[in-house]
Formats: sequence, structure tokens, C-alpha cells
Amino acid sequence: MQPETDFAFKEWAVVCAALATGRQTIILRKGGIHEGREGFRVEHREFWLFPTGFHQQRDEVISEAWPLLDEVQSRGQPSGIALDLFAVVEAAHHILDRTALARLSGRHVWSEATVEQRFQYRTPGLFALVVRVFRQPAPFVIPDSPHFAGCKSWVVLPMPLPTTGLQPVLDNATFDCHRNQIQELLVGGPANEGIES
Repeated sequence: MQPETDFAFKEWAVVCAALATGRQTIILRKGGIHEGREGFRVEHREFWLFPTGFHQQRDEVISEAWPLLDEVQSRGQPSGIALDLFAVVEAAHHILDRTALARLSGRHVWSEATVEQRFQYRTPGLFALVVRVFRQPAPFVIPDSPHFAGCKSWVVLPMPLPTTGLQPVLDNATFDCHRNQIQELLVGGPANEGIES
């Protein structure tokens, strides 16, 4: 793990909450309208998770995730953006087969309608990032900025944040089990340690 980074990945706060509990170990991504002609790319293997409420609606997630959604929406508006989750991408799959994507049901909090809408948007396909998530005991709070606005996946923080003291959300054995199961569901065979795209 790198000692510090100023790269962050924008994700729904409810998805961040699910990742924080170990409820899911994947991030599904189509890419924002500002991703450019080539669409989303895994530009960084390690990054801070940047929670956002943008596009986050009750009907966009499964009913089992509604308590998480209620929890994140009931939190008071902080004076800045709290960053306490760090993700390391262990594998990345570009899924072009809708049936393969359906096998991930139960592994994420998106509703089926959201999966279908995102998969079909522009050209069929979605990325599934298998991520190992770590928690910072005391969140870093950074000021909000217009620089962070917009429908984009990646943002650069005003300063690099150190990764010392991070604690894994899942222990090694549990995470390895999740990663291997996802690998089997998508492509079969043992988990690939590298990035696939």
C-alpha cells in the first residue's frame, strides 16, 4: 500500500456504507458523463472513497440496503467531506455479458433496475472492481469545493492523505473467500491478483 495519495473515487454514500461493513467487496461502475469518449477506466489501483449523495435514491438500491441509506441520509450535514475509507483494487472486470452480471446479485446494493439501466446506458457493459477496503479510525475532513462537483469518478484531493494506521474491514481469509467467489461467478478459475480490463 502506498504511504499516501491524493486520488479519490466518488461513490454513493450508501455503497460506501456497505463497503465499510463488509456487506460488499465490489464496486460497479459505468462511468460519468465527464469520463470522456473512452468512458470509465481504472486509473488508480489505490484511492480514498469519496462519499456522495448524487443520484442516490431509495429505488436505486435493494430494500435490504434501505436501513443503510436511511442512516447515511439522516447524518447531519458536516462542515466538510469526511474521508475514512481507503480501497485497493484487487481485480477489475469489464462485464459485457448481462447474464454474468446477474450472477453478482446479492453481492452489491444496487437494485436490478439500476443494474439494467447502467448496463444498457450508451453501450452495453459495466465494470466490476473487486476492492479490499480499509478504514481510517479518525476520518480526514476536507473542505467541499466546486472542483469535486460533476458526474465523474475520479477527483484529486487538495493534499495527499496518509494511509498509516488503516485497518482492514475484512480479515485476510474472509476477503480472499469473497474475491474467489466473485471470480468464480464471473469467469471461473482461481482469482487473478492483477488488474483485468
